[in-house]
Amino acid sequence: MTVATEATAALALGDDALVLSHRLGEWAGRAPVLEEDVALANIALDLLGQARVLLSMVGDEDELAYLREERAFTHVQLVEQPNGDFAHTIARQLYFSTYQELLYGQLALGDGVFAPLASKAVKEVVYHRDHAEHWTLRLGDGTDESHERMQRGLDALWRFTGELFQPVAGLTVDADALREEWLGSLTSVLEQATLTVPAGPQLGAWTAGAGRQGLHTEPFGRMLAEMQHLHRSHPGATW
Repeated sequence: MTVATEATAALALGDDALVLSHRLGEWAGRAPVLEEDVALANIALDLLGQARVLLSMVGDEDELAYLREERAFTHVQLVEQPNGDFAHTIARQLYFSTYQELLYGQLALGDGVFAPLASKAVKEVVYHRDHAEHWTLRLGDGTDESHERMQRGLDALWRFTGELFQPVAGLTVDADALREEWLGSLTSVLEQATLTVPAGPQLGAWTAGAGRQGLHTEPFGRMLAEMQHLHRSHPGATW
């Protein structure tokens, strides 16, 4: 594996974590209950910590986060989707944290450059996935309205999940096994929550998603402008 392909993979995984961290941070002061303000903030900080390690493997983490243009980001389109209501956020988190736990689990077993990070991060991601599963069960098997909202969130984001399993240069993982484990875990949780796996294209077939190639949905441009505003307004400033 070359340094160039390692950098490609580090950038992709780092951008995934950075962008989702920012999205979850948008819930600060707005979560349904105070406990969720804390829980979502903690998950966001875990992801930010992962992003810092990964981006530092590529270059200056601040420059990569705050000075790149939209097309230079290579995260999957799933993580940039707006929060929507709380159920929508939980659907996004369930899809991504289940994938991330399985991915880091595979990487932690190897001896590659990502193994040390993965060994530490997988412990954090277990909590992220547990949190998402808890709320999926609670909302899915709750009231008629909570059930409907949770299913709506799952359905709306399903088309972005296929991109999670597209090959990334520099990542040595079994994508087919990852996809099957992800779908099996997800199906089990949704059945317990009286929800259904969304209908649509076969998982792994092309749906939405060219984020790894730098193509992003409209909401990301607005999010990026907000995320980079302070740094770009005061270049070179220190605290």
